[in-house]
Amino acid sequence: MAARYYMKVDPWWRPVLLVGGATRENSYVEFDDHDVTFCFGMLFGCTVPRSQIASIRRRSWPIWAGIGWRTDFVRMVGLIGSYDNVVELELKEPVHFWRIARCTRLAISLEQPDEFVAALSVQRAGVS
Repeated sequence: MAARYYMKVDPWWRPVLLVGGATRENSYVEFDDHDVTFCFGMLFGCTVPRSQIASIRRRSWPIWAGIGWRTDFVRMVGLIGSYDNVVELELKEPVHFWRIARCTRLAISLEQPDEFVAALSVQRAGVS
């Protein structure tokens, strides 16, 4: 059974993110026994095998890094709707997206970051 965790989007950012089609219903991270899927509106969708996750942790997101779909096209992707409750996943191998970019780190703002970290960590450890 898949576990779904919704992105945290602060009310004042909702109109800005709606331009990219980001709503609560299509802005989430979902995982099952095999894969982790990231969806952030119409502009970002990516599935990563759980076995490719090297680490997961809470982190801060700097104001200068911005809100929305953020990337440096080489290492980091940020799916950010709030400067609070950000979680970062480090990947073992780069993941390609948007046909021109790749990343080894995904940062996401979540409504329930601690629960997500705990659930994914337990699943990664092989405990059901």
